[in-house]
Amino acid sequence: MGKFVQWVSLCTCILFLSGCGYNDIQSSDEDVSAKWAEVMNQYQRRADLIPNLVSTVKGYAAHEESVFKEIADARARIGSVAQSQSAPDNAQSMQAYQQSQQAMSSALSRLLVISERYPELKADTMFTNLMVQLEGTENRIAVARHRYVEAVQTYNLQIRQFPGVILARILGYERKQNFQPDDVKKVSTAPEIDFSKPAQG
Repeated sequence: MGKFVQWVSLCTCILFLSGCGYNDIQSSDEDVSAKWAEVMNQYQRRADLIPNLVSTVKGYAAHEESVFKEIADARARIGSVAQSQSAPDNAQSMQAYQQSQQAMSSALSRLLVISERYPELKADTMFTNLMVQLEGTENRIAVARHRYVEAVQTYNLQIRQFPGVILARILGYERKQNFQPDDVKKVSTAPEIDFSKPAQG
């Protein structure tokens, strides 16, 4: 009799959880993790391009040491952000990750401005190929971030609406961290890399 009561209680609990959107929240939680992994993957792809890019530019503009140092520092800062995996669950980790990537974007922008001063660099095949890869990567970053923003919005809404809010409180689900508003505006638009246009100083 005791086992029967336990079985009935288990079935009731399962029905209650499924009816309260437990599976939906679990699915959304996994979706956020997958989308964040893709964001990190695309940023890493960009970081991997940087050494070759810097090396190529140095061949034509070796005296631009301040920019090369800025890029090296930004890249080191990215490598030191050990909290990147937990960023969706921790506001400080997310802020640190964003700031490190913004520093790299700023350093890369300065590098692109430098390239405008050296026509022979712009004509270099290696440099041109790297720029194509960088542009493609920036586009992938924009897409990955956009998908992450949408996944977080879906998840956060689920744990705030009834009946998900009850389940979230019982099981300890908390809101995920999203990109800051000033970044969200840029999510759907990749940085423009067009060497046919003059650089904006």
